Amino acid sequence: MSGIIAWNYFSNCLTSTSGTFTANAGLFGKVYFPRIIVPLSKVISGLSRLAIQVVMFLGFYVYFLIIGNQHIRFSFQAFLLMPLMIIQMAMLGQGLGMIISSLTTKYRDLSHLVSFGVQLLMYASPIVYPLSVVPEKYRIFIIANPMTPVIEGFRQAFIGKGHLDFNMLIYSIIFTLITFILGLLIFNKVEQSFIDTV
Repeated sequence: MSGIIAWNYFSNCLTSTSGTFTANAGLFGKVYFPRIIVPLSKVISGLSRLAIQVVMFLGFYVYFLIIGNQHIRFSFQAFLLMPLMIIQMAMLGQGLGMIISSLTTKYRDLSHLVSFGVQLLMYASPIVYPLSVVPEKYRIFIIANPMTPVIEGFRQAFIGKGHLDFNMLIYSIIFTLITFILGLLIFNKVEQSFIDTV
């Protein structure tokens, strides 16, 4: 459950921002305002859904602590990294979403593949299985997923299990920053002429 909370927020950010241009073409064509506000508002509004899921998770968490489950150990160091991981999920989801949104102005069918791709990517993330059970020869593919350290970080913060490696986290942050900056540049370039293609 700790892993799926993180994944749900990321996938919500990605899917909600990936249709920015096609879903808001009428609004963008009538009034000028900074277009970046629309995907940013989707990411910020997703925080309320994340908060509700965290509250539900904490209810189960407290219940298992009360009944004396020996497998749960709270990690304060991993918990301190949670705000950074939430910001990282938002930036990664928005960056990828802006890239996809920019591509859907020319390739409309791409929007149908996004939800399918997100589901496939979920299985390439250590959500229902821990990273430790992945065979060594396939582990590099799971570690290459920038969401892996975030999910493992959530798991370690609440349960005390998981493998939150500093190098993995640095790689994930660098990947996120590059994706976000690239998405921002492509989004700003496409917004100037997207009305002609949409």
